[in-house]
Parts: sequence; C-alpha cells; structure tokens
Amino acid sequence: MARQRHNIGFMAIDVIARRHGFSPWRQRFKGLTAEGVIAGQKILALKPMTYMNLSGESVQAAAGFFKIEPEAITVFHDELDLVPGKIRVKRGGGAAGHNGLRSMDQHLPSPEYWRVRLGIGHPGDKNRVTGYVLSDFAKDDLTWLIPCLDAVANEAALLAEHKPEDFMTRVALAAPAGGGQKSFGGATNGL
Repeated sequence: MARQRHNIGFMAIDVIARRHGFSPWRQRFKGLTAEGVIAGQKILALKPMTYMNLSGESVQAAAGFFKIEPEAITVFHDELDLVPGKIRVKRGGGAAGHNGLRSMDQHLPSPEYWRVRLGIGHPGDKNRVTGYVLSDFAKDDLTWLIPCLDAVANEAALLAEHKPEDFMTRVALAAPAGGGQKSFGGATNGL
C-alpha cells in the first residue's frame, strides 16, 4: 500500500518531514502527525489514516484543534490528469472526482485550501483508473518519482513562504516531468 500511486501525497510528506527534521510521527486526529519548522514557520504534517473518502474528518480535527484556517492548509495529492512528475499548485477549486478532496470540502468551512497536485498520469482508459491508482509504482517510475519527491522536499520552503509559482518552477527545473514515459494525461493528504 505504501508504494501505491494513490499514496504519492504521503510519499511527498514523508520526504519533506525527513528532509526538514520533523518530529517522529505519532497518532493523533485519526491520522499520523509530525511537527517541524520550514522557512521559520511551524508546520504540522498530517497523514490521515481514515479511508480516503473520510480523510476530511482527520483534517478537520487537526485544523480545529490548532485553529488552522483553510487558507493555511496545503494538501498533497495524486493527479491523474497530469503527466507523471508534473506538479501544479493552486488554491481552491473543485474535487474533480477525488474522494479525499471531496471529503475535505465537506468537513472544512471553505474549499480555499492549497492543493499540490502531483501528476501520476492516466492509464488511458477510464475503466482502468481504479486498478491503476491502487497499484504500486513500477521500477521504471522511480526515474521520475525520486527526483520529483526530492525536489518537492528541497523547495518546500517556497510553499511555506506562499510562493507557489516559484515552487512549481524550481521543482520543474530540478525534476522534469514525464521521465521519458508516455503522456497520459488523487488523495493522500497532508496538512
């Protein structure tokens, strides 16, 4: 389960937490949390341990406890509609069929949280989507996945400083998308 395409958001959070020396993970808020500092700002990393379609419960519990407004939340999630390794950051928007985002929209007072969309590509046929996102990354995927996750962690300070355009540019320069794969076109969440 840990290497499933659907878990790329958890993978990104794990690399960020390691790279920036966050505290050990502990169980809280129906999930796992770790705390650290990035760019001088205290950061709470959250990996909901609920089913994907209930992950908003975990995010709501943590946000309520720490009085975190939606605009201060950043979610890392898989994105079928982006080529593998391509990253887009935006604030607000719809769930686009992503059950984790849909759950967050239902549990937070506003959908105006930040979304880091991590491209995993599309299998090419909508009937194959479920099996595709729930399958592990292939060995060939590591050629783009590892540089992508490293770049996300290396440039995380730009997200903490609210510089999403700079973040996307730096990540794209450090880890070009696609990794030589076909251009086909989730949610693990982090707070």
